[in-house]
Amino acid sequence: MSITAPSLAYTGDLQLEYATCDYAVAQPSSWWQGVLGVAGFEKPPLINRPGIPVAASLTPCLNASNLCEVWRVAGPHAPLSSDESAHARIRYRHSDDLLFGALTLTEQVSGARGEADALLRATELAYQEIFQVLESTQHRHLVRIWNYLPQINAQADGEERYRHFNAARQMAFRKCGRATMGTVPAASALGTPAGSPLSIYFLAARSAPRMIENPRQTSAYHYPPKFGRHSPVFSRACVWGDPRRGKLFISGTASIVGHESIHRGNVEAQTRETLVNINALVDEANRIVGAQRYSTHELMLKVYVRNASDLPTVKAAVAEVLGTVPVMVFLQADVCREDLLVEIEAVG
Repeated sequence: MSITAPSLAYTGDLQLEYATCDYAVAQPSSWWQGVLGVAGFEKPPLINRPGIPVAASLTPCLNASNLCEVWRVAGPHAPLSSDESAHARIRYRHSDDLLFGALTLTEQVSGARGEADALLRATELAYQEIFQVLESTQHRHLVRIWNYLPQINAQADGEERYRHFNAARQMAFRKCGRATMGTVPAASALGTPAGSPLSIYFLAARSAPRMIENPRQTSAYHYPPKFGRHSPVFSRACVWGDPRRGKLFISGTASIVGHESIHRGNVEAQTRETLVNINALVDEANRIVGAQRYSTHELMLKVYVRNASDLPTVKAAVAEVLGTVPVMVFLQADVCREDLLVEIEAVG
């Protein structure tokens, strides 16, 4: 994919654009007036605009260079407000209805007893501060959150790092009086290289989204104990916004049926199964809103590939199933289960 000028998805009052960082940097101040935040991929984009939160997934982009995603409020709007959390870890910007925030946090938290404890403390601290920001701005509803943690499948003190992350995330939800099932946000959690910080960015709103589960899958928050003592806290998808123009956010989705990974070792079959799951979520979203509003063929896809060498196979499978889609960004990242080779998230 070659992107210079932005590729856009209009979702009511919220607009997602993919553009090169060079293009974004060159835009006049008027272009930036409605921007909520910017997320880069392999590294934070070199954007120095006052008040604009900048995030990075720290995952290499496999089909474009110097690319970033820009979240903005579309159309006429009141001036946006920018701020940072009390400890300057979270930078955020918001309109009356929507908030974009971003933070990075190293795991070397003071007083931690070993690697696992450091990850637990960093994750819990990050989420507690996110909830503090949402309470202070009254954008109390987390809509979508992106989590990137180093070496997600590695062991730390006898247990997988992703499971430690899930334990800390759930603890933070509980301590802050948040539900841990049913009304939890859409989310992704991907692995980044060793030595990376914990990197998180998120969208929140004053009004609650409508959560969507996949009829083909066990809800993540109901996973059996074999996947960890503490279940992941996320919904499979959600719809937010005006009932006539609601925004669909599909969480990181993989080749899981029920609660089990299937097609182990076969990246093509996993990709196809993942797209079946995404299609099921689109159908469920249409059922919930009561209209055929969303189409798999109109989604903007972000595809995470565990092994860069699998990219041609994954691209071919997606193209065969979906044909032409508005935007597909392919990133290299470890997926939350070691037997999963691909994960896809989407906005529509």
